[in-house]
Amino acid sequence: MKALRIAGGVVVGIVVVAALLLTIGIPAGFLASTIERRVEHETGYRLAIKGATRIALWPSPSITMSEVTLQVPTDGDTGNRLTIGSIRADMTVAGLWSGRPDITELVINRPAVRIPLHRERRPVAKATATPAPASGTANARDATIRRITVSDATVTLFNTHDHVEDHIAGISVRAAVGADRHLSLDGNARAGSHPLTFNLTSPLPDSSQPGQAIPVQLSLDAPDLLQAPVSGKAEVRISGSTLRINNLSGAIGTGTFDGWALVDFADKPLLKLDLDCRRLAIAATAAQAKPDDASAAWSNDRFELIGLNYVDGQLRLSADEFNIGSAHFAPAAIEASLQSGKLNGRLSNVGAYGGKANGTVEIDVSPDMPVYTIRGDLDGVRALPLLSSTAGFDKLDGKLQATIDVRSQGQSQQALMSNLSGTVIANFSDGAIRGLNVAQMIRSLTSGTLSGWQEGQGKITDLSQLSASFRIDKGQGKTADINLIGPLVKVTGGGTVDLGAQTLALHVEPKLAMTTEGQGRKSDQVAFGIPVVVDGPWTNPRIYPDISGILDDPDAAYARLKQLGKGLFAPGEPGSDNTAGDNSLDSLGAAIGNLIEQGLKASEGRNGTPNNPSAPDQNDPAKPDQNSRPMNDIMRQLFGR
Repeated sequence: MKALRIAGGVVVGIVVVAALLLTIGIPAGFLASTIERRVEHETGYRLAIKGATRIALWPSPSITMSEVTLQVPTDGDTGNRLTIGSIRADMTVAGLWSGRPDITELVINRPAVRIPLHRERRPVAKATATPAPASGTANARDATIRRITVSDATVTLFNTHDHVEDHIAGISVRAAVGADRHLSLDGNARAGSHPLTFNLTSPLPDSSQPGQAIPVQLSLDAPDLLQAPVSGKAEVRISGSTLRINNLSGAIGTGTFDGWALVDFADKPLLKLDLDCRRLAIAATAAQAKPDDASAAWSNDRFELIGLNYVDGQLRLSADEFNIGSAHFAPAAIEASLQSGKLNGRLSNVGAYGGKANGTVEIDVSPDMPVYTIRGDLDGVRALPLLSSTAGFDKLDGKLQATIDVRSQGQSQQALMSNLSGTVIANFSDGAIRGLNVAQMIRSLTSGTLSGWQEGQGKITDLSQLSASFRIDKGQGKTADINLIGPLVKVTGGGTVDLGAQTLALHVEPKLAMTTEGQGRKSDQVAFGIPVVVDGPWTNPRIYPDISGILDDPDAAYARLKQLGKGLFAPGEPGSDNTAGDNSLDSLGAAIGNLIEQGLKASEGRNGTPNNPSAPDQNDPAKPDQNSRPMNDIMRQLFGR
């Protein structure tokens, strides 16, 4: 801000000096060198006019200078300079005759200013007094400028040591001063790919009263950052490099706010902001994942957070209603501090979908590899709207209790998930798994391997509880206490979730209820008898019985499978107690026989014993040889038929 203000003053000074020289009749050839010497003498800035300097008298007197460069000779930051494609000043004849230039329009084309970024705040040297103008020489206060137009301006923020360079481009500004000495400023710019437009109105300050409060009205529209335009008013005081904003009030869309702010532009900027909002809506910074995008791999696009090293700040924000993208929180209280590239944020009793959220977020971007730490608790939060709005996941519903304490480092989604370490404990209660029928899946395992979660419209698994705790190390989440309890099904087990690769390696023990009257007594539950493996990509894993365990105790396994046949089939289906006839038991024997035969083949393959090469698809446990019946005959004998 300080650099921009100085640069603006120098530009006006250039035009004033040029106008004065034109008034006394200096030829254009001498005008450029005279302006260069005068500006350096008065300000200490080195001015170079490399292009042509032209004087026109029709239709009105004007001066045009091209390829103008302004630089501080003593500045150690290479490239810290202001360049201007061209400057044109249109003046009135009366102003020339009077010696007090009356500039009707100042047109500045393609200005580009480079501003250095600093990681640490450095002591600011005391400003040296600007030499007083010689007697009889006009200065900038002697000139009148009615309108200023800036087109295609660029601000470049850079740090040579860190090889950082960011641009605010496409800046266009139109400023006009009315007869009542009120300034009206309109403009638009583009920060990266994010457009913004702004308008500011304010009375011109009285130069004889430094530090006076200046009433300002501002409107801002940044659709990629805020969900609604901002309008507000405040009292602004400028003291040296410090800008104080008091009595700040306004609205973001239909939500009002009030508070105060302070900005210190000396060296490394310091921002302090305190806001109380009725409703605050912030646009999502990245496209939120949709349910049909769940199979997409983590992104390797780099997070651009290094800019946090070049500004310090303090924030206190409270809102009756706080929205980020489609996520909704009410109320919300946030406190954050940023110093030396370390951001610390705290959420206190944030209302989240019928529950509460508390937590801290720490982001340290000062090292080459940023470090992230998240600690938080969720209490009684409705899982479905929370997960849908924040992650595009719409499969789980219920009240969520969770404790999160994780840490990671990296510069992309893929790196963060692969490096994640810590603990996560989650408990869903009184809800449902949408799109899945777990009981039906377990019954289907008696006839073959399942590929994927067997999702379907209208399918649902009611659950009383779904809980698990994970200990995570380098993206590998291990658990031994998966517990799913529902009216018709119970599943326990554990295994590993690979967060980086998005894969599962779980072993679970399923049980089914024999009736639809709830969990019922312990005797009403039928164990599947064999561990079930869930293995592969978490969006489409293979689900199959771990048949190798059946060989440890065949007699007991057969007895369990016989009991399984009574409980896994609904009344009236093959294998149920309500179905009579040889065909029923034949069907049950065939189903379980095929299951065991698949396991034997799979076990032989794992133990290195070759399978029958003449059997079709023998390497695929889901495709047994349907013409081979010895196991079916054994099962018929076991069932007494």
